[in-house]
Amino acid sequence: MKHTVLVIDDDIMNVQMAQGILQDEYRVATATSGADAFKLLDKIIPDLILLDVNMPEMDGFQVLEELKKREDTKKIPVIFLTAEQSADVETAALAAGAKDFVSKPFNPSVLMNRMKHSIDMQMYQQHLEHMVSTQIEAIIKYKNQINHIQQEMIHAMAEIIESRDGSTGEHVKRTSKYVALLLEVLQKENYVNQELTEHYADMLCRAAYMHDIGKIKVDDAILRKPGRFTPEEYEEMKLHAPAGGEIIRNTMDKMEYGRFVEIAADVATYHHERWDGKGYPEGLSGTRIPLGARIMALADVFDALTSVRCYKPAMDVEKAFSIIEEEEGKQFDPDLARVMLANKDVFRRQLEEFFPK
Repeated sequence: MKHTVLVIDDDIMNVQMAQGILQDEYRVATATSGADAFKLLDKIIPDLILLDVNMPEMDGFQVLEELKKREDTKKIPVIFLTAEQSADVETAALAAGAKDFVSKPFNPSVLMNRMKHSIDMQMYQQHLEHMVSTQIEAIIKYKNQINHIQQEMIHAMAEIIESRDGSTGEHVKRTSKYVALLLEVLQKENYVNQELTEHYADMLCRAAYMHDIGKIKVDDAILRKPGRFTPEEYEEMKLHAPAGGEIIRNTMDKMEYGRFVEIAADVATYHHERWDGKGYPEGLSGTRIPLGARIMALADVFDALTSVRCYKPAMDVEKAFSIIEEEEGKQFDPDLARVMLANKDVFRRQLEEFFPK
């Protein structure tokens, strides 16, 4: 299949000469001005353009500049044609983006060789770009598959751990959904925090599944105890928070993006910290508590209040909201709590989906 060449030259004799040289090897289209060339380019896209430098109205440099602006023509190789034997013109042509430079009058063999070289290089570049694009698509697909497998493993592990305390793994699903809802309403309410990007929100939703992963190190007798913990049992139960962060850092550091590991470890370690500094494991207060852990704390407590546990029945949602309101600035980040309470209907509807009457 022949390649298509567009010859742009205001001298009809030069156009005819080029056409005579090229017509056996190429399909040749011609234009005698820049304006005519762009009308033609709306109908055909050539494989190469031979472009005269010195033309009235639009010279070759102006035509090339316009070609580079158009998405459909910016990659077409251009060879400049000129009668000027000037190093400055040649340098300017190449700097403007021309692939080569041919002097007039044409030497047929020189013209044909340079055209062939330019077209071959363009085809080779397109081939490389296609190969790179194909490889990138394959890598992205593979990475997505790995991420999906990892996330399924995380979900399964989290649900197994939850089942040890008599639950069915639904707690991690519900709290992850509440985290997602909190992130949505924070965005709706224009909550300002430089950290809270769309990418961060996506990672936090994934990380929420692992917030209680440290419970794997808690003795079953304590985890399944239906009544109140003794002081000694409570101290052991509290160890699940730092243990969770340690497990995440040790097991995921080599298979997950570092920022995700950091967020997940923070959520697991610090979701029992309190805004007033009276939480555990480190007694952090205020904004020293990582943002993800502060969001997780609200979701975790809301689910704990509104769902059945082995030691209590589910609390009425309005009572749960009143407790969260009482704990603004004490247990919870007051700004986050206020946003949640300003969107009670969102959480009420979700709760009804989880526990239909």
